[in-house]
Amino acid sequence: MVNPADFTATFRRGATVATPRIVLHVQADKGQSTPALVGFVVPKKAIPLATGRNLVKRRLRHAMAHHLSGLDSGTKVVVRAQAAAKEATYGQLLDDLEKSLPRAQAKFARKNTLNGECA
Repeated sequence: MVNPADFTATFRRGATVATPRIVLHVQADKGQSTPALVGFVVPKKAIPLATGRNLVKRRLRHAMAHHLSGLDSGTKVVVRAQAAAKEATYGQLLDDLEKSLPRAQAKFARKNTLNGECA
């Protein structure tokens, strides 16, 4: 995901699940036939050095690659790193993603069901 409008829409309309290391935002548009999109945000305030930000992004990309095939088409996911992600191992980030992704998807489905929208 590279379009700023996709990030904004996912932040505003998606479901959010947080862990100490990452915050996951998920939005699913079932009517779209586009492939699932994933974006990563690693803020300078959380991780000041570029080398640290790049390391976290590489680890998150690799961890998310394992889950990409399981996402429905039209799903948008934004993974935002927290400061604790810099000190986390790859295994810890993978574990956070594995626990958070199903929770965020279920939360988004509940949110849309309560609003009367089609999930």
